[in-house]
Amino acid sequence: MFRPFVAWDGTPAVFSRLFRAFSVTPDHAPNSAPADRDRPDGPPLTGIRGREPRTTRPSFEFMTEEAQTLTAEDVVNPNAFRRAMSDFATGVTVVTGLDDAGPVGFACQSFASVSLDPPLVMFCADHRGRSWPRIRGAGRFCVNVLGGHQDDLCARFGSSGGRKFDGADWSCSRWRTPVLPDVLMRVHADVHQVVEAGDHDIVVGRVLEVERLAEHRPMIFFRGSFGIESDRPAHEC
Repeated sequence: MFRPFVAWDGTPAVFSRLFRAFSVTPDHAPNSAPADRDRPDGPPLTGIRGREPRTTRPSFEFMTEEAQTLTAEDVVNPNAFRRAMSDFATGVTVVTGLDDAGPVGFACQSFASVSLDPPLVMFCADHRGRSWPRIRGAGRFCVNVLGGHQDDLCARFGSSGGRKFDGADWSCSRWRTPVLPDVLMRVHADVHQVVEAGDHDIVVGRVLEVERLAEHRPMIFFRGSFGIESDRPAHEC
């Protein structure tokens, strides 16, 4: 049996303010009239697409009591969610930092620009990782964008253990960040803001410098493999 999720008389103030700000009712909403019957004898209609804003409020009666108690895990299975998200092709980066114990880094697919003014970028880091806490403590990082030929770097920095810089070819930038050779691009940034989101941190960085270095094809990760049309299996990136 369907029961109202929220009776309108008891709507929280935040919803009340929201719907006062957006008071136009969709054509399919209950009790809404066609546009040509809003005010047949009144002045010209105003509002969205020539219509006068309506005040009829939408209903929440489609919500069930059972739906109110479902958790995210009930609705979306984590493994199914991971498989679905693999349909979104991404590049692959290695995020690096340097602290008193030496260089540190990890492979990361969740990287994007955020703002042009000021220049900001973001990446997501797992709370369980050992590299991110050290990079956060250092307060500065470098995002190395991998080319399609750099499977070895992805495998090295995508592994969960070991000293990833042992035997690796790297150097220290003028920003005191570890940089990897022959990558497509590097972004050097200070840790600007960290937002906790579920089992990850969303890290926003204030950009210090961007280096465009090579014209290689990018490394693409899609449906668990590298490349859009490739059968190469993915490493643990």
